[in-house]
Amino acid sequence: MGTTANNEQPGTEALELVLEEFTKEQKSTNLTIADLVTAVNSLGNKVDTLKNELDKPKPISVIADTKSIQQSIQKGITDIKIIVGSQPKNIIRKFQILLFPEQDAKLFYKVVFGRWFLMVVIALFILNVYNWSIHYTNTQIEIQIKQLENKRIREAWTYMYLNNSKNVKAMMEKAYLKSE
Repeated sequence: MGTTANNEQPGTEALELVLEEFTKEQKSTNLTIADLVTAVNSLGNKVDTLKNELDKPKPISVIADTKSIQQSIQKGITDIKIIVGSQPKNIIRKFQILLFPEQDAKLFYKVVFGRWFLMVVIALFILNVYNWSIHYTNTQIEIQIKQLENKRIREAWTYMYLNNSKNVKAMMEKAYLKSE
């Protein structure tokens, strides 16, 4: 019996040691979980405060010194008024057609003869082509009408020549020779 009691004691001591380690680990785990819970709660509070700040933005006040700019603009306006006031000029309206411009003659002639003249020449060319085509089609129609008339006359002449007697044929030949 003494040996079984001794055997039980080291087993119980080992169990006690293991249980103590488990309890220590459990305590450390509980502490870390508690720390995590407090960290999550603090982060939740921070998120809530950020949401509140975003919902209610603070007004930003910008203070800019524009007096120097206003003074320079005011000075420029007064200078312009002085210049305009010191040079009174009458406004004269001229209505004229310039064939020989007073200024930029080279540019004027470049525009007139380079663009306008070319456009006028193209327009006249198109007009002449149109008129020629109309004349050509009218002439072709007249030629076709004359050909139809000549064809009818030829067919009538041939019909009469083939269907009449020798006396009529002789008279027709005489008339034909006289018409040449």
